[in-house]
Amino acid sequence: MGGPGEPPEGTPEGAPGGGEDEYRSVVFDESFVRAARLQEYSARERMAEHTPAVRRRPPLHRGLSRQVLGLVLLIAVAFSTAVYMGIRHPYASSEARRPPEPLRMTVVPLAPEGRVPGAADAEYLYAHSPAAQFRIGAEGIPLPASRRTAHFSESQVVAALTTAKDYLVRSSLYPEVLTGEQIRPVRVLVDPGQLSQFDESFDHPTADGRHEPTGWLVRFASSEARLADAKIRVQGTLQAAETDATTLEVTADHTFVYALSPAGSGAGGQISLFTVRRQVQFRFDREDLRLHQAQLVASSAQAGPLSCSGDTVGELHPLLAGQTAKSGGPAGTDPYATGSATALCGSMAAGAQPRL
Repeated sequence: MGGPGEPPEGTPEGAPGGGEDEYRSVVFDESFVRAARLQEYSARERMAEHTPAVRRRPPLHRGLSRQVLGLVLLIAVAFSTAVYMGIRHPYASSEARRPPEPLRMTVVPLAPEGRVPGAADAEYLYAHSPAAQFRIGAEGIPLPASRRTAHFSESQVVAALTTAKDYLVRSSLYPEVLTGEQIRPVRVLVDPGQLSQFDESFDHPTADGRHEPTGWLVRFASSEARLADAKIRVQGTLQAAETDATTLEVTADHTFVYALSPAGSGAGGQISLFTVRRQVQFRFDREDLRLHQAQLVASSAQAGPLSCSGDTVGELHPLLAGQTAKSGGPAGTDPYATGSATALCGSMAAGAQPRL
């Protein structure tokens, strides 16, 4: 009969001795051993009765660290700086912006020496006139080669030239402007400091060299003449120069040739050519360059064929095919009137008309 700790059949072969029988019901596999956490307690810990079996780690801080807060603050400052620099132009001067000067304008009618030549075809007239080699429309206002100045970059010079060209195109080539239907395409390009003068010119036209619509743009009397050909011929030059550290000036000198026929004549009416030479001086500060606007300093126009006695303040009254200039010179000038401009008139050379 076996011992008290042995099975009836005896101790199995290869089993551990009797001294280890009391641990036989406890099994320690390899995963349990690896997962076990061993900790050696100090004497004071071993003497304490209620010391926890496992030491707890201090809780992690859930808030943002100082480094993270500093990074967020740095990003906020950089973003605020970018927004501020976007609103305030980096080239803006600390000095107060000078108000623009009023536009000075002159319109000189050119009277023909005889009858105005005409033909049934506009192309035929252009081919037999000094405008035979002119370009059509905006192509006749090319931008010149540009370079930076002492205080303005090349892109700023190009911006000034482009704005001046846009003004010439809108004020001299847009059909709705030429017929007097609209003025807004021109007005939006004018510096805000000159808008009151611009509006006054159209609300109350006056022959004082300051408030004449024909000094701002080209406009025909729509009740008398109409465009017979939309292919307006143009030739001229643009030049840009720096006048001081805050100002660019652009000088424009262009000749525009229009094919006109009597209003309401339809396609069968006789066509004649009307010529306008415009010289406009523009001025730009950095605010104008940013807003795509211009200050007009001086504007002069020589236009014909016109009658010297005709009114050229609000609109032009062209002499059409077969017509002659009315007798009489320009309107009288009163030397004692301080608010009026001197009336001017010229004679249109025979070579400026088509040779038919």
